[in-house]
Amino acid sequence: MSVLRIGNGSGFYGDRFAAWREMLDGGELDVLTGDYLAELTMLILGRDRMRDPSLGYAKTFLRQAEGVLGTALERGVTLVTNAGGLNPAGLADAIRSLGDRLGLQVRVGYVEGDAIQRPDALTANAYLGAFGIAACLDAGADVVVTGRVTDASLAVGPAIARFGWTHDDLDALAGATVAGHLIECGAQVTGGNFSFFTELPDGGHRPGFPIAELHADGSSVLTKHAGTGGAVTVETVTAQLLYEVGGPDYLGPDVVTRLDTVRLEQEGPDRVRVCGVRGTPPPDTLKVGVNNLGGFRNSMTFVLCGLDIPAKAALVRAQIEESVGTEGLEFTLARTDHPDTGDTEAASALLHVHLRDGDKSRAGRAFSAAAVELALASYPGCTLTTLPGDATPYGVFTADTIAQDAVEHVAVLPSGERVPIPPPTVTGGLQGAPVQHEALTGSPSLHGTRRGPLGELVGARSGDKGGDANLGVWARTDATWPWLRGWLTVERLAELLPETASLTVERYELPNLRAVNFVIRGLLGQGVAASTRFDPQAKALGELLRSRIVDLPTEVPA
Repeated sequence: MSVLRIGNGSGFYGDRFAAWREMLDGGELDVLTGDYLAELTMLILGRDRMRDPSLGYAKTFLRQAEGVLGTALERGVTLVTNAGGLNPAGLADAIRSLGDRLGLQVRVGYVEGDAIQRPDALTANAYLGAFGIAACLDAGADVVVTGRVTDASLAVGPAIARFGWTHDDLDALAGATVAGHLIECGAQVTGGNFSFFTELPDGGHRPGFPIAELHADGSSVLTKHAGTGGAVTVETVTAQLLYEVGGPDYLGPDVVTRLDTVRLEQEGPDRVRVCGVRGTPPPDTLKVGVNNLGGFRNSMTFVLCGLDIPAKAALVRAQIEESVGTEGLEFTLARTDHPDTGDTEAASALLHVHLRDGDKSRAGRAFSAAAVELALASYPGCTLTTLPGDATPYGVFTADTIAQDAVEHVAVLPSGERVPIPPPTVTGGLQGAPVQHEALTGSPSLHGTRRGPLGELVGARSGDKGGDANLGVWARTDATWPWLRGWLTVERLAELLPETASLTVERYELPNLRAVNFVIRGLLGQGVAASTRFDPQAKALGELLRSRIVDLPTEVPA
C-alpha cells in the first residue's frame, strides 16, 4: 500500500492501439490511465456529436477496452480515462453494455459538470480537478470515465483515493500533478520524440509506455515495464516536463505546482526519482476551452522548379488574387530548392496557397479550380501537388475562465448516486502575471568559440497551447547551463527563429532542470485547427532551433 503504480496506455486520440494490452501484460500495475483529449480532439468530438447526439466520446477506447477489460478486472487494475470527452455518461453506459456482452460485472463511475453552456460555441468545457475521480474510486469503481479534466488529474485522482489526501495536502497534490503531467503523453517520457533518440538503447524504435510509482508524500519514480523499448532518464523526463508548460507556476484546479522546485535524480536503470515538488493554493477560477467553427478552408500547392523562383511565386500570387480576390488568402513560399542539381525535386520550391472564408463556395471549388486553371497559363514548369477539392470546415480555439464555485462538478458513482464535489476552500495561489526571467548578464566569459549546431549542447521540446507555442530548452551538462542561461535571450531567439521576432515572447528559467522555457504568444494564430503553418502544432520548433549554426563555447565539449 506504500506505493501506487499508475501506468498510462494512451497519450492522445489515435495513440498506439496495443498499448493498453502491452501495459496490462507487461508487469504489475494498480491503475492504468488513458488520455484522449486535446484541444483539437474536443473539436472533432463536437463535430461527431453534431452528426449523432449519442456520440461525443472517443470510440477507440471502447474497442481497446473490449480486449483488456476482463484482464483488468481479473488483476485488480483500475482503468481511468478522459475518453468520455463530451459525453462521459454515454461512454459509461457503453462500457456497462460491453461488460454485459462479455459476461463481466464491471462497476463504472463517471465525472461530469465540465460542460459550460455557451450557445454561441460548438464546445465549451472547464478543466476539472481530480477529486471527482477519487470519489468514484472510493465507491469501488473498476472503471472511471471523465470528460474534460486536466490531463494530470487522471493520475492525481487515484493518488487522492489511495493516500487520503485533502485540498490541504498541497505539496503532495503538486508532486502527483508532476507525475501525471509526465505520463500523460505516453511514450514521450520514455524516449518518444526525444532530441537524442539516436542514443537510446533501441534507437527510439518502439518506446514502452510509462509508469509512475507514487508515494504518500507526492514523490514518485518514473519507470517503464522491463523489456520495453526506449529509456527513462533524467533527460527524457526533463523533455516531457518542459512540454506545453508556461512559467514556473503550473496552474491547476486543485493546486498550483511550482515547477522550479522539481528535482530529478537517476535512481537506477530506467528509474528517475521526482521529488521536492512544492504546491500553493489553486486559483479561484478554472480554465475553459472553447471551440467554435471558424469557417471553411482550402489549400493548393504549386511546384516552382529551377530559376526565377521569387518571380514565379509572384506571378502565381497575382493570378490567384485576380481570380478569387485577396481576402482570406495566404501565400507561403518554402525555399526547398537547391542550385545546380540534376534532380527535379531537389531543384524545386513549394508555394503553398491557403484560403479561409466564411463562404464555403468561395473557399471550395471556386478557389481550387482557379489554381488548376493556371496549369497551362502561368510560369514555366507549372505543376501542382494537390488535386482540386472542396473546402473543409475549421475550428477556432480560445481559452476563458470561470469561477470554481460556478461549476457543478459531480461524481456519478457505480451505484448511480450523484455526489457533488465542492471546490477548494482556499484559493488564490497565483496573483498577477507570472514573473519572467531575463538572461543573466554575468554569464561566464568565453575564451574561444567554434561554429556548430546548437543541438550539440542542448535538447529541446516544443508544443502548442491554443494559439501560443512553448519551447523548452535544456542544457545537457552542468558546464553548459551557465552558458545557455546567459546566451539564449529573447533577442537571440528572435535572431535564430525570425518568425518569433514580431511576437510577444515570455522567458522563464527552471534552474533545477538546467532549462529555459519560452512561451511564444500568437505563433499558431487561432489554434491548431485554424493554423496554416507548415508545423501547425509547433512540434518541430525545438528541433528547428537545435539545427541552427551558432558560436558554441570551446570550453564546453559536445
